[in-house]
Amino acid sequence: MKISMISVSVGPLPTPGGHCAQSIHVAELARELGAQGHQVTIHTRRSDPGQRNRSTFAPGVTVEHVMAGPARPLSAEELLPHLAAFGQHLATRWAKATPDVVHAQDWTSGLAALSGANDLAIPVVQTYHSLGLVEQMHTSTAGPAPRIRLEKALGRTVDAIIAGCADEKEDMVAMGMPRPRISVVPAGLDVEEFTEQGPAYPRGDRQRLLMLSGPDESKGVRTAISMLAWIPGAELVIAGGPQREDLAIDPGVHELRMLAKEVGVADRVIFLGRVTRKNVPRLLRSADLVLSLPSYEPYGLVPLEAMACGIPVVATAVGGHLDTVIDGVTGLLVQPGRPVELARRIRRLLAEPTELEALGIAAADRVRSRHAWPRVTRETVAVYHRVAQLEELEATA
Repeated sequence: MKISMISVSVGPLPTPGGHCAQSIHVAELARELGAQGHQVTIHTRRSDPGQRNRSTFAPGVTVEHVMAGPARPLSAEELLPHLAAFGQHLATRWAKATPDVVHAQDWTSGLAALSGANDLAIPVVQTYHSLGLVEQMHTSTAGPAPRIRLEKALGRTVDAIIAGCADEKEDMVAMGMPRPRISVVPAGLDVEEFTEQGPAYPRGDRQRLLMLSGPDESKGVRTAISMLAWIPGAELVIAGGPQREDLAIDPGVHELRMLAKEVGVADRVIFLGRVTRKNVPRLLRSADLVLSLPSYEPYGLVPLEAMACGIPVVATAVGGHLDTVIDGVTGLLVQPGRPVELARRIRRLLAEPTELEALGIAAADRVRSRHAWPRVTRETVAVYHRVAQLEELEATA
């Protein structure tokens, strides 16, 4: 198939800030689509004057940087006035070389995709990555004011929607999006990069609990620090947030260090700062347990990465975690914001090395069988074929 993938705000190439979850998803899905014989063009906005118009990303995959607004990073709100120009570029491009299907990544990309495909009868598939309405409920932020309204309208207009988990699908239905158009395709992971075998970060004799998260409360860092007081002898390693050299001056890290001091665990909380992606597997393999404790998580990439490395996960029972982590089989599911309950379950698990090992084995098997990119990509292509065939049937009716 000829596939146009739209990711207006983030492309597949690394930026000075590193990769985000959407960027990784776009990169790995496109790479695997190319490996399976499809032709993929990723359209993303030029956010740096040095970016080339076109470049080869992987076999069968081309990246196009579209001029739409100033060549610098823009917030979603700043981006909105430039989506029409992005859509016009797509319309001109597709009139000359029409793809079989368009796959929009996030809501701004969906708006641009619909604008470009409007008069060309090209089927559009939408992936949101997160929903403004659900973000607003759990984090009090949803981006620009029109986002929720536009996401609802998108869901009623596109030919198909891909949800990352069953929980997200139900959120979409509650927003008024047609259930028959929604397919659940789980998050994918590179199971050759994240493996049980390989080097690990050095560690001492303490049992290690690890969080890959920035120092913000919505990711459950405060809950984890408070919980540590009831797990004597364990250490909590927090990776993410500012660069290592900026930890001493970062106000968020300072606040968390003060909390650790209050609850008497300052000597057992270690802040690593931002870790490069290539070092993440090494860090994960050094842990006894990985914690993922957000109040909202549509995909849950960190649990997948940990599980692939054979490390059990303790995760909040929300969003993508509900599909990824099988409670008592590949890890533990807990309720958000309950440090005492969290400590009780972790303490019990750390006292049973055999059970910990069994969870790790089952976790790695689960990721290899359900979340490897070849399978996730085939399920995505099945959605593409379905909407492309529907367009053909409507055209001949």
